[in-house]
Amino acid sequence: MNPTTPGRLRRMRWLLTALFTVLTAACLLVPATVAASIDTQSRERALDAGVDRVVTGLARVVYWNDDGAIDLETLREDDLAQGNSAVAVLVRGTDGRWREGYGHLRSTLPGDLTASADETATAEETVLSTMSDGAGHRIRVAAAPVYDNDAAISAVVFAGSDPAPSQRDHRRLVLALEFGGLALIAMAAVIGHLLSGVSTRPAVRMLAEQERFLADASHELRTPLATLRLYLDAALRDPQDNRRAVTEARSLTDRMGRLVTGLLARTRAETGFGELDAERLHLDQLVEGVVAECDIPGIELRTEPTVVRADPDLLALAVRNLIDNAVVHGGTPVEITVAEHSVTVRDHGPGLDPALADPFAHGSTGAGGRHGIGLSLVRWVARAHSGSVAIGSAPDGGTIATLTLPAPPQL
Repeated sequence: MNPTTPGRLRRMRWLLTALFTVLTAACLLVPATVAASIDTQSRERALDAGVDRVVTGLARVVYWNDDGAIDLETLREDDLAQGNSAVAVLVRGTDGRWREGYGHLRSTLPGDLTASADETATAEETVLSTMSDGAGHRIRVAAAPVYDNDAAISAVVFAGSDPAPSQRDHRRLVLALEFGGLALIAMAAVIGHLLSGVSTRPAVRMLAEQERFLADASHELRTPLATLRLYLDAALRDPQDNRRAVTEARSLTDRMGRLVTGLLARTRAETGFGELDAERLHLDQLVEGVVAECDIPGIELRTEPTVVRADPDLLALAVRNLIDNAVVHGGTPVEITVAEHSVTVRDHGPGLDPALADPFAHGSTGAGGRHGIGLSLVRWVARAHSGSVAIGSAPDGGTIATLTLPAPPQL
């Protein structure tokens, strides 16, 4: 495997995490911005509506007496004139100048309102504007004209409201949106990293399977290839040894072919690119064929008719590996028994090495040497067929291994 592949997968995972985070941030930023803008506009409209309601209500309770003098008593008694809004009433005198006739919370309004009164009288309608009070604080002011008995604008009612409380509430909302959005983005980053890990896990698993396949294949093929080279070299040195070299070479190539077939089948099945070619078959006949191919003296075979559902090539490979393991580590004679959907292989060697924690693990090593991939393939074949395999020391010496398959479904 390319040594940079894990790094590329990590970079791809971080890239997916960043992409997921950016998309989440964009999805949160747009509605948060819209919500903040809507809140600002609604608060401004609410503030304007409040001061407009005050000046409109108070303008209706300003009266003029028959002698032309203004009457503000009704205005003073009105609840709107005594509320939270600052109120001022400017009255135009006979000389055309404005004088203040009434004030409530007057310090909240600008000190000089005459220019605003002239502007309102000229506009002949309610005027909304933002001004500064005596302390320099911004204030929203509404001014409404009041007509006298001669239909002339002789008074202007002012009402002002401080936008600071509404702005503080708006800032709190914005802060809540910011911190809440950051928290959600951080959560999205964590979730995105986890999801990207899940999405890249199949690729990592396939790469791990590829790496393991290459390691297993190189390890298992190295010995037979070296042996094949020795036989061929011997044949080149002594032409009379050609027949023996060809016979051994054929045996080794058959062994390597079975090994590669098993490795490829296991890798394809474990990575999801292939399925077992299972069919109903006679287990006793299959084992008889494997023993005949082995052509090893000292094998004792006892069979009973039994039918299983399995992949014939893989099952033959598993049985052959059990026989090879018994011959290599226990020597002959080897007793093979086929009965009740199971194959039992027993040798009369030194027995199972106590140092082996798991004989079926690839590369497990005991006093007798490495067990290689043979038994690990046997376990994989058993599990792939929903069966089991067990190995242990025989009661009176030697090692006994049993491969068991489930009964086939009834036809």
